[in-house]
Amino acid sequence: MATLGDGEPLLGPRIGDASRRRPTRWKLVLVWLLRLLSVAWMAKGLMAWMVIFGVGPEAQPPFEERLLSAQAITVYFAVLDLVAAVGLWMTSTWGGVLWLLATISQLLLGFFFPRLLPVSTLTVVSYVTLAIAYFGITWAAENQSS
Repeated sequence: MATLGDGEPLLGPRIGDASRRRPTRWKLVLVWLLRLLSVAWMAKGLMAWMVIFGVGPEAQPPFEERLLSAQAITVYFAVLDLVAAVGLWMTSTWGGVLWLLATISQLLLGFFFPRLLPVSTLTVVSYVTLAIAYFGITWAAENQSS
């Protein structure tokens, strides 16, 4: 086994040596972020399907009695959110793209058609924060020295 001049092995950092701490593994952080987003968007997509099938709270009108535009928005997100969730779980590039498409779509529809798709301030702040985190962590993971 190769050793340093003082007899310590070259394998691994010395205990207590702060200069040799492991750097943040941004690729691992990115995988965890994508997996957590996947779980959240899977739940979001399943909730849209619950609306379509009429499962859940009875306070809202049945899906068939809603405006056609509201039905189209619900079906759009029911499909897009689940496909994005699968792509995010697989940590593929297209999953991130579809997630961004779903996020931006919801924000724009909520801004332009608030009666059909109300979006709270908390939702806007959350989505923007998640998008910034996604871009930042992706950038860090791609520029991380191996």
